[in-house]
This record gives sequence, C-alpha cells and structure tokens, in this order.
Amino acid sequence: MTISDYAELKILDAVFNSTAFSVTGDPWVSLHDADPGETGANEIVGGSYGRQQVAFGPAAAGAVANTAQEVWTGLPECKTGGANEPIGWIAVWDAETVGNCLWSGALTAPVTIDPAGGSLTIEIGDLDVTLN
Repeated sequence: MTISDYAELKILDAVFNSTAFSVTGDPWVSLHDADPGETGANEIVGGSYGRQQVAFGPAAAGAVANTAQEVWTGLPECKTGGANEPIGWIAVWDAETVGNCLWSGALTAPVTIDPAGGSLTIEIGDLDVTLN
C-alpha cells in the first residue's frame, strides 16, 4: 500500500517534532474502481455503498492487519462508457465521509460487481497496511 503525503507529514511531525497525531476511532476503508493514488480519488458511489470502519490489530513486522471480516453489500455496478469496471483498489481514511486519505493500494484480485447489488468481502488478516 502507498502512504499518502498527508499521513507522511503527520507521522514525520509526530516522530521528529513532538506533534500529536491520531485518528479518532478505527479508520475507514473505501472501495475504488481506479487507482486512488495518494488522494483517494475514484471512490465508487451508488447502491448502498459506504465506507466501513475497520479495526486493526497491533503493529508487527512493519504492518497492521484487519481483525474482523469486512463485507460491503448492495454495491453498484461500476460502468465507464458502458463497460463494467472492477473494484480493484481500496483506501484508508480518517473519516466516514470526506476526511483525509491515509493509505491506498490494490486488491490482490479485482472484483467485478455485475449486476448491481453484489458484494465484496475482505477476510480477517487480508487487509494489510505496511510502513516500510
């Protein structure tokens, strides 16, 4: 996963300038039909989609991983010019809506939602966020 410029600066200030930084509660995870980059662009919309708050275990070996299965249901079809685009990326945020993108990355295997109303599941331990 890629850390955002926002998170990079917050972590550097926390470590080197004694500036407090934390995310209130567990972070939120979004789904994307194109690379979100460091800004969280290309988040899907429609259906009953919404970001999900995800709990992560303690950091070990430079990473954290989700501690519960995460399931999004009622997802919209993602269409561009009539073609179905798979959901292939996620991003981690500090808020349920809007907020600051912290990390983003590609799913191991993209998921095509066809027809609308499908679901996407991330199993326990399969959502790894690394800081290398």
